Amino acid sequence: MTALASLRLPTRAPGGARADGRRALLQPGVLIPLAVLALAVLWALTPGLFTSQSPTETVAPSLLAPSSEHWFGTDATGRDLYARVVYGASQSIIGAIVAVAVGLVVGTALGVTAGAVGGALDEVLMRLVDVLLAIPGLLLSLSVVILLGFGTTNAAIAVGVTSIAVFARLARSRVVSVRVSDFVEAAYGSGGTFFGVLWRHVLPNSLTPVIALAALQLGSAILQISTLGFLGYGAPPPTPEWGLLIAEGRNYVATAWWLTVLPGAVVVLVVLATNRLSQAIGRKDAA
Repeated sequence: MTALASLRLPTRAPGGARADGRRALLQPGVLIPLAVLALAVLWALTPGLFTSQSPTETVAPSLLAPSSEHWFGTDATGRDLYARVVYGASQSIIGAIVAVAVGLVVGTALGVTAGAVGGALDEVLMRLVDVLLAIPGLLLSLSVVILLGFGTTNAAIAVGVTSIAVFARLARSRVVSVRVSDFVEAAYGSGGTFFGVLWRHVLPNSLTPVIALAALQLGSAILQISTLGFLGYGAPPPTPEWGLLIAEGRNYVATAWWLTVLPGAVVVLVVLATNRLSQAIGRKDAA
Protein backbone atom coordinates (compact mmCIF):
# COMPACT_ATOMS: atom_id res chain seq x y z
CA MET A 1 0.00 0.00 0.00
CA THR A 2 2.89 2.34 0.70
CA ALA A 3 4.28 1.90 -2.81
CA LEU A 4 0.85 2.41 -4.33
CA ALA A 5 0.23 5.51 -2.24
CA SER A 6 3.46 7.05 -3.45
CA LEU A 7 2.28 6.63 -7.03
CA ARG A 8 -1.11 8.33 -6.70
CA LEU A 9 -1.87 11.02 -9.19
CA PRO A 10 -1.53 14.58 -7.86
CA THR A 11 -4.71 16.31 -6.87
CA ARG A 12 -3.52 19.59 -8.40
CA ALA A 13 -3.96 20.37 -12.05
CA PRO A 14 -0.99 19.52 -14.27
CA GLY A 15 -0.43 23.18 -15.04
CA GLY A 16 -0.24 23.99 -11.32
CA ALA A 17 2.26 21.18 -10.72
CA ARG A 18 4.45 22.43 -13.56
CA ALA A 19 4.26 25.96 -12.18
CA ASP A 20 5.31 24.71 -8.75
CA GLY A 21 8.23 22.84 -10.35
CA ARG A 22 9.36 25.95 -12.21
CA ARG A 23 9.15 28.03 -9.04
CA ALA A 24 11.21 25.42 -7.19
CA LEU A 25 13.93 25.57 -9.84
CA LEU A 26 13.94 29.40 -9.85
CA GLN A 27 14.66 29.77 -6.14
CA PRO A 28 17.96 31.52 -5.26
CA GLY A 29 19.20 28.36 -3.58
CA VAL A 30 18.94 26.59 -6.94
CA LEU A 31 19.89 29.42 -9.29
CA ILE A 32 23.32 29.81 -7.68
CA PRO A 33 24.24 26.10 -8.10
CA LEU A 34 22.92 26.28 -11.67
CA ALA A 35 25.16 29.28 -12.33
CA VAL A 36 28.16 27.44 -10.88
CA LEU A 37 27.49 24.39 -13.05
CA ALA A 38 26.88 26.54 -16.13
CA LEU A 39 30.21 28.29 -15.58
CA ALA A 40 32.02 24.96 -15.17
CA VAL A 41 30.44 23.59 -18.36
CA LEU A 42 31.39 26.76 -20.26
CA TRP A 43 34.93 26.38 -18.98
CA ALA A 44 34.95 22.83 -20.31
CA LEU A 45 33.48 23.73 -23.72
CA THR A 46 35.01 27.16 -24.44
CA PRO A 47 37.99 27.76 -22.13
CA GLY A 48 39.48 30.34 -24.49
CA LEU A 49 36.62 32.74 -23.69
CA PHE A 50 37.67 32.93 -20.04
CA THR A 51 41.43 33.24 -20.23
CA SER A 52 44.03 34.26 -22.79
CA GLN A 53 46.86 32.50 -20.96
CA SER A 54 48.29 29.18 -22.05
CA PRO A 55 47.72 26.34 -19.57
CA THR A 56 51.01 24.61 -20.43
CA GLU A 57 53.50 27.42 -21.07
CA THR A 58 55.51 29.46 -18.58
CA VAL A 59 54.10 32.98 -18.48
CA ALA A 60 55.53 34.47 -15.25
CA PRO A 61 57.94 33.78 -12.40
CA SER A 62 57.14 30.66 -10.42
CA LEU A 63 54.98 30.59 -7.28
CA LEU A 64 53.48 34.05 -7.62
CA ALA A 65 50.63 34.66 -5.19
CA PRO A 66 47.13 35.40 -6.56
CA SER A 67 46.88 38.90 -8.02
CA SER A 68 44.85 40.93 -10.48
CA GLU A 69 47.13 39.72 -13.29
CA HIS A 70 47.15 36.06 -12.27
CA TRP A 71 43.91 35.40 -10.38
CA PHE A 72 44.99 32.04 -8.98
CA GLY A 73 48.72 32.78 -8.96
CA THR A 74 51.33 30.71 -10.77
CA ASP A 75 52.63 27.21 -10.17
CA ALA A 76 56.14 25.89 -9.62
CA THR A 77 57.05 26.28 -13.30
CA GLY A 78 55.47 29.71 -13.79
CA ARG A 79 52.27 28.57 -15.50
CA ASP A 80 49.07 30.52 -14.84
CA LEU A 81 47.05 28.43 -12.38
CA TYR A 82 43.70 30.00 -13.30
CA ALA A 83 44.25 29.05 -16.94
CA ARG A 84 45.12 25.51 -15.90
CA VAL A 85 41.96 25.26 -13.76
CA VAL A 86 39.80 26.57 -16.61
CA TYR A 87 41.30 24.23 -19.20
CA GLY A 88 41.26 21.39 -16.69
CA ALA A 89 37.46 21.59 -16.58
CA SER A 90 37.30 19.89 -19.97
CA GLN A 91 39.07 16.86 -18.53
CA SER A 92 37.11 16.67 -15.26
CA ILE A 93 33.62 17.78 -16.34
CA ILE A 94 33.48 15.95 -19.66
CA GLY A 95 35.06 12.90 -18.05
CA ALA A 96 32.39 12.95 -15.32
CA ILE A 97 29.62 13.25 -17.92
CA VAL A 98 31.01 10.21 -19.75
CA ALA A 99 31.19 8.30 -16.47
CA VAL A 100 27.59 9.12 -15.56
CA ALA A 101 26.44 8.21 -19.07
CA VAL A 102 28.09 4.79 -18.80
CA GLY A 103 26.52 4.08 -15.43
CA LEU A 104 23.13 5.52 -16.42
CA VAL A 105 22.76 3.63 -19.71
CA VAL A 106 24.17 0.27 -18.65
CA GLY A 107 22.84 0.30 -15.09
CA THR A 108 19.35 1.44 -16.05
CA ALA A 109 19.15 -1.13 -18.83
CA LEU A 110 20.09 -3.91 -16.40
CA GLY A 111 17.70 -2.68 -13.72
CA VAL A 112 14.76 -2.20 -16.06
CA THR A 113 15.31 -5.62 -17.64
CA ALA A 114 15.55 -7.35 -14.26
CA GLY A 115 12.51 -5.56 -12.83
CA ALA A 116 10.31 -5.96 -15.89
CA VAL A 117 11.11 -9.60 -16.71
CA GLY A 118 11.61 -10.94 -13.19
CA GLY A 119 12.14 -14.61 -12.46
CA ALA A 120 15.49 -16.28 -13.01
CA LEU A 121 16.84 -13.41 -15.13
CA ASP A 122 16.14 -11.00 -12.29
CA GLU A 123 18.04 -13.23 -9.86
CA VAL A 124 21.06 -13.57 -12.15
CA LEU A 125 21.31 -9.86 -12.95
CA MET A 126 20.88 -8.79 -9.33
CA ARG A 127 23.54 -11.21 -8.14
CA LEU A 128 25.93 -9.60 -10.65
CA VAL A 129 24.94 -6.22 -9.25
CA ASP A 130 25.60 -7.48 -5.72
CA VAL A 131 29.09 -8.50 -6.78
CA LEU A 132 29.76 -5.00 -8.09
CA LEU A 133 28.41 -3.47 -4.87
CA ALA A 134 30.66 -5.72 -2.78
CA ILE A 135 33.82 -4.30 -4.39
CA PRO A 136 34.95 -0.90 -3.04
CA GLY A 137 34.43 1.78 -5.68
CA LEU A 138 38.00 3.09 -5.69
CA LEU A 139 39.44 -0.44 -5.91
CA LEU A 140 37.13 -1.31 -8.80
CA SER A 141 37.91 1.89 -10.69
CA LEU A 142 41.64 1.40 -10.17
CA SER A 143 41.38 -2.19 -11.47
CA VAL A 144 39.47 -1.09 -14.57
CA VAL A 145 41.77 1.84 -15.37
CA ILE A 146 44.83 -0.37 -14.99
CA LEU A 147 43.31 -2.85 -17.45
CA LEU A 148 42.32 -0.13 -19.94
CA GLY A 149 45.36 2.11 -19.52
CA PHE A 150 45.89 5.58 -18.11
CA GLY A 151 44.09 8.65 -19.41
CA THR A 152 40.97 10.69 -18.68
CA THR A 153 38.70 8.68 -21.02
CA ASN A 154 39.69 5.37 -19.48
CA ALA A 155 39.37 6.86 -16.00
CA ALA A 156 35.86 8.05 -16.90
CA ILE A 157 34.88 4.57 -18.11
CA ALA A 158 36.31 3.06 -14.92
CA VAL A 159 34.31 5.45 -12.75
CA GLY A 160 31.21 4.72 -14.84
CA VAL A 161 31.59 0.99 -14.19
CA THR A 162 31.53 1.64 -10.44
CA SER A 163 28.15 3.40 -10.71
CA ILE A 164 26.40 0.73 -12.79
CA ALA A 165 25.22 -1.17 -9.72
CA VAL A 166 23.70 1.93 -8.08
CA PHE A 167 21.65 2.81 -11.16
CA ALA A 168 20.62 -0.82 -11.66
CA ARG A 169 19.33 -1.23 -8.10
CA LEU A 170 17.33 1.99 -8.18
CA ALA A 171 15.85 1.34 -11.64
CA ARG A 172 14.85 -2.20 -10.70
CA SER A 173 13.19 -1.14 -7.45
CA ARG A 174 11.16 1.53 -9.22
CA VAL A 175 10.09 -0.79 -12.04
CA VAL A 176 9.06 -3.51 -9.58
CA SER A 177 6.96 -0.97 -7.64
CA VAL A 178 5.28 0.49 -10.71
CA ARG A 179 4.54 -2.74 -12.58
CA VAL A 180 2.11 -3.93 -9.84
CA SER A 181 0.19 -0.64 -9.87
CA ASP A 182 -3.49 -0.49 -10.79
CA PHE A 183 -2.97 1.59 -13.93
CA VAL A 184 -0.42 -0.92 -15.25
CA GLU A 185 -2.82 -3.79 -14.63
CA ALA A 186 -5.54 -1.79 -16.38
CA ALA A 187 -3.24 -1.22 -19.36
CA TYR A 188 -2.67 -4.97 -19.67
CA GLY A 189 -6.38 -5.60 -19.26
CA SER A 190 -7.20 -3.25 -22.13
CA GLY A 191 -4.99 -5.24 -24.50
CA GLY A 192 -1.59 -3.64 -23.98
CA THR A 193 1.49 -5.62 -24.93
CA PHE A 194 4.47 -6.15 -22.63
CA PHE A 195 6.75 -3.72 -24.46
CA GLY A 196 3.95 -1.24 -25.07
CA VAL A 197 3.01 -1.05 -21.40
CA LEU A 198 6.67 -0.94 -20.40
CA TRP A 199 7.37 1.99 -22.73
CA ARG A 200 4.19 4.00 -22.18
CA HIS A 201 3.44 3.43 -18.51
CA VAL A 202 6.23 1.76 -16.53
CA LEU A 203 9.28 3.67 -17.72
CA PRO A 204 7.82 7.22 -17.51
CA ASN A 205 6.76 6.54 -13.93
CA SER A 206 10.01 4.85 -12.92
CA LEU A 207 12.89 6.88 -14.28
CA THR A 208 12.47 10.29 -12.61
CA PRO A 209 14.40 9.20 -9.47
CA VAL A 210 17.07 7.79 -11.79
CA ILE A 211 17.52 11.23 -13.39
CA ALA A 212 17.93 12.80 -9.96
CA LEU A 213 20.49 10.13 -9.13
CA ALA A 214 22.37 10.97 -12.34
CA ALA A 215 22.74 14.59 -11.18
CA LEU A 216 24.00 13.36 -7.82
CA GLN A 217 26.39 10.90 -9.46
CA LEU A 218 27.86 13.70 -11.56
CA GLY A 219 29.38 15.23 -8.44
CA SER A 220 30.57 11.85 -7.25
CA ALA A 221 32.13 11.17 -10.66
CA ILE A 222 34.01 14.50 -10.54
CA LEU A 223 35.42 13.52 -7.14
CA GLN A 224 36.41 10.03 -8.31
CA ILE A 225 38.04 11.27 -11.51
CA SER A 226 39.91 13.91 -9.51
CA THR A 227 41.02 11.19 -7.10
CA LEU A 228 42.35 9.06 -9.95
CA GLY A 229 44.09 12.13 -11.38
CA PHE A 230 45.59 12.89 -7.96
CA LEU A 231 46.95 9.33 -7.81
CA GLY A 232 48.43 9.65 -11.28
CA TYR A 233 45.94 7.50 -13.21
CA GLY A 234 44.25 10.33 -15.09
CA ALA A 235 45.51 12.78 -17.70
CA PRO A 236 49.31 12.75 -18.03
CA PRO A 237 51.25 15.97 -17.28
CA PRO A 238 51.35 18.70 -18.44
CA THR A 239 47.67 18.28 -19.43
CA PRO A 240 45.68 20.18 -16.79
CA GLU A 241 43.19 18.15 -14.77
CA TRP A 242 41.75 19.18 -11.42
CA GLY A 243 43.03 16.19 -9.44
CA LEU A 244 46.46 16.50 -11.05
CA LEU A 245 46.62 20.21 -10.19
CA ILE A 246 45.98 19.44 -6.52
CA ALA A 247 48.62 16.71 -6.62
CA GLU A 248 51.19 19.06 -8.18
CA GLY A 249 50.70 21.60 -5.41
CA ARG A 250 50.75 19.26 -2.41
CA ASN A 251 54.52 19.73 -1.93
CA TYR A 252 54.08 23.51 -1.66
CA VAL A 253 51.23 23.70 0.87
CA ALA A 254 53.35 25.59 3.42
CA THR A 255 54.79 28.12 0.97
CA ALA A 256 52.21 28.35 -1.85
CA TRP A 257 48.81 27.40 -0.42
CA TRP A 258 46.93 28.54 -3.52
CA LEU A 259 48.27 25.65 -5.59
CA THR A 260 46.05 23.18 -3.72
CA VAL A 261 43.42 25.34 -2.01
CA LEU A 262 42.07 27.12 -5.11
CA PRO A 263 41.72 24.06 -7.41
CA GLY A 264 40.31 22.14 -4.45
CA ALA A 265 37.79 24.91 -3.79
CA VAL A 266 36.65 24.76 -7.42
CA VAL A 267 36.10 20.99 -7.14
CA VAL A 268 34.16 21.40 -3.89
CA LEU A 269 31.93 24.16 -5.29
CA VAL A 270 31.06 22.19 -8.42
CA VAL A 271 30.32 19.02 -6.43
CA LEU A 272 28.14 20.92 -3.95
CA ALA A 273 26.30 22.53 -6.88
CA THR A 274 25.52 19.14 -8.43
CA ASN A 275 24.29 17.82 -5.08
CA ARG A 276 22.00 20.82 -4.61
CA LEU A 277 20.66 20.44 -8.14
CA SER A 278 19.91 16.76 -7.60
CA GLN A 279 17.94 17.65 -4.46
CA ALA A 280 15.97 20.25 -6.41
CA ILE A 281 15.16 17.72 -9.14
CA GLY A 282 14.00 15.21 -6.53
CA ARG A 283 11.74 17.77 -4.85
CA LYS A 284 10.34 18.90 -8.20
CA ASP A 285 9.47 15.31 -9.13
CA ALA A 286 7.91 14.74 -5.69
CA ALA A 287 5.75 17.82 -6.22
